[in-house]
Amino acid sequence: MKNVEIARIFNEIAEFLEILNENPFRIRAYKKAAKSIESLSSSVDELSEEDIIKIPGIGKDLLGKIKEYLSTGKVALHEELKEKIPYGVITLMDIPGIGPKTAKFLYETLNIKSIQDLEKALDEGKLKGLPGFGAKTEENIRKGIASFKRGIERKPLFKVLPIANEILSLMKQNKYILKIEIAGSLRRWKDTVKDIDIICAASENEKVIEYFIKLPHIKEVVAKGETKVSAILKESIQIDLRVVEEKSFGAALAYFTGSKEHNIRVRELAKQRGLKINEYGVFRESDEKFIGGSSEEEVYQVVGLPWIPPELREDRGEIEAALKNALPKIISLEDIKGDLHIHSNYSDGFNSIEEIVAAALKRNYKYIAITEHSKGLGVAKGLTEDRIFEQKKEIERLRKRYPQIVILQGIEVNILQDGSLDLKDDTLKELDLVIASVHSAFKQEEKEMTKRVIKAIMNPYVHIIGHPTGRLIGEREPYKIDIDEVIKAASDYGKFLEINSYPLRMDLNDINAKKAKEKGVKLVVNTDAHSITQLDYIVYGVSVAKRAWLETHNILNTFEVEELMKLIRKI
Repeated sequence: MKNVEIARIFNEIAEFLEILNENPFRIRAYKKAAKSIESLSSSVDELSEEDIIKIPGIGKDLLGKIKEYLSTGKVALHEELKEKIPYGVITLMDIPGIGPKTAKFLYETLNIKSIQDLEKALDEGKLKGLPGFGAKTEENIRKGIASFKRGIERKPLFKVLPIANEILSLMKQNKYILKIEIAGSLRRWKDTVKDIDIICAASENEKVIEYFIKLPHIKEVVAKGETKVSAILKESIQIDLRVVEEKSFGAALAYFTGSKEHNIRVRELAKQRGLKINEYGVFRESDEKFIGGSSEEEVYQVVGLPWIPPELREDRGEIEAALKNALPKIISLEDIKGDLHIHSNYSDGFNSIEEIVAAALKRNYKYIAITEHSKGLGVAKGLTEDRIFEQKKEIERLRKRYPQIVILQGIEVNILQDGSLDLKDDTLKELDLVIASVHSAFKQEEKEMTKRVIKAIMNPYVHIIGHPTGRLIGEREPYKIDIDEVIKAASDYGKFLEINSYPLRMDLNDINAKKAKEKGVKLVVNTDAHSITQLDYIVYGVSVAKRAWLETHNILNTFEVEELMKLIRKI
């Protein structure tokens, strides 16, 4: 939670400095530091000063600001800069697609200082004729407003899950708690969530509830009863704690995990057997006799079903499959044998290749692919042909030093606006693995974008299409693309589609990944890591794969080395 807050403050400092036309190197330093802090797998307050100073992008000055936040909850520079920026400008910057300079321009030109002001100005045509504000720009701003409004209601999984886990960990320290679990859409690993639901069984309800409302995370208690508390966290997220009898714990967990549609189907099966199910248990309808409910397995068993993993509970065929005993054996984190999309400090990553290799070995990976950006992405220090050759020599040295892991040299090549790639085939064919991704011209029409990506799929040296829809959850909508046509092309040409585990991407999403599986397209779950701590992001990609019903044979990087090499050499 502290990592997220410090990263937010550093990002805002960068934005404020940009509005004030400060040194661009200083702006980049804060952005880089924010990215590093947000990507840490450990909470920054658990690290020593020596460990913090080793974080990429953190020098003595920023170490001081981190320490300042940890001791006071604020950073003085952030507060000072905030005083210099009109509040209206800060509000506008929350809208996806509106950067600091655009927000400042709208404020100074039209006195727009709220989302309502901006919507009114759009409706009245006041943006028309302003420099840089064409019809397309107005359309994108409207989309950004809609995205912002959705974001108020739903937050990205990765921002809420660590908070929920931290609260769960604190609650487990209470001696009166017998069982406790996260429920709701968090437990189903949906990519965005509205709130946090926690279910617990306790020996003394009142003492558990009093303990809960005194947690340091609680900002405001909205409602409190004998078995339920609703509160608002300091991070502006609602959290509900429900306390039940131990005999009802499984029924409550199933009920509040959802989804609503899944629960309806389970209740229909119960009704057919003369039973009823609610959050208190399973009961015989005729005489209200309690049949069971202490565990989820018990709840499913009484209606003739095996236990169904939470990730599948969306009423997308899981009930029918369960009735036929044909549920997929969905993958687990332990099935992943390597990561095939990692950036080192040769491009815009933070760590050396050797540090990445060491981190991969700690995870017992059997292979990795180093896939830098290509030369067309200058902002990310994309590799030219000369630097690709230079990196090749280093990878060859490391292969000799670390024979226990296969180190592949790859590239994340840019798909240009016309579908061509920014490296020649003569270069691509020398590499072990080629990921092709869209990094620019996101606003193409659907037909052009689809044609563009399919042209890349047709390239004989491309193996994988990276983050295929280009979305950034809460920040950028997917670009317009006919994903069904892309899946068909991947099937026709035997190419792989990526589930990108970067938590703001989680792209392909679960629905499209399931479509790919049904068309026989293999997927690959990668992190797109830019630091070794981001290798932990793999859990988010695995969650998408689970929700997409994927099994090990559907995913490239669950295969052993020999089979992996056979599959990529076929291309």
